[in-house]
Amino acid sequence: MTLIVFDLDGTLVDSRQDLADSTNAVLESFGAAPLPLDRVVMMVGEGARILVQRALAAAGVVADLDNALGRFHAHYRTRLLASTRPYPGISDMLEQMARVATLALLTNKPLAPSQELLEAFGWTPHFLSVIGGDSAFGRKPDPSGLQHLMALADATPESTLLVGDSMVDVETAGRAGTGICVAQYGFGNARGDLHLRGDEWIAETGHDVSRAIQAWLQR
Repeated sequence: MTLIVFDLDGTLVDSRQDLADSTNAVLESFGAAPLPLDRVVMMVGEGARILVQRALAAAGVVADLDNALGRFHAHYRTRLLASTRPYPGISDMLEQMARVATLALLTNKPLAPSQELLEAFGWTPHFLSVIGGDSAFGRKPDPSGLQHLMALADATPESTLLVGDSMVDVETAGRAGTGICVAQYGFGNARGDLHLRGDEWIAETGHDVSRAIQAWLQR
């Protein structure tokens, strides 16, 4: 079985403004100045807890992390779909790929908001399974979630492609032995932390993801 597993933020959806606004709302609730958008984006990718921890440190805020994380989730619930939208070409790509492969989602975003985004954009029927960062499998780059999806889809590492935008995704695919397609339009490239070997499949834009996946399928 051919399995294509997608990351969410920075791969399928551009959520940077809503994540930054929610993060800055937390900082402002502690009396700190907001951080620039690009600086917050550099903190995204390893789950909300790490994002909030990094933002507090960057703003010089000393606060209970659990309390700050609770504030973040409360703010983000009200901003989840304020400006977050699919990257151009992504909706058509998912519809096309769902005809030729099994699709799944593996994200470090918690499950509930991830499912809400899929539902809002009409993508839920495309996905066999969705694993969030608050699952028992742990967050990427732990490969357990990806390995579970492979077992669920009766897929092998050779028949599985992970599509993501960051080194977290590259490392996850490496640990699981799957293929990796790097979305260079996403957050990872903006952070400047992509260090690639040269054997990855590359998508320069959202419209380019279909071409990259087709190249992997025809390898």
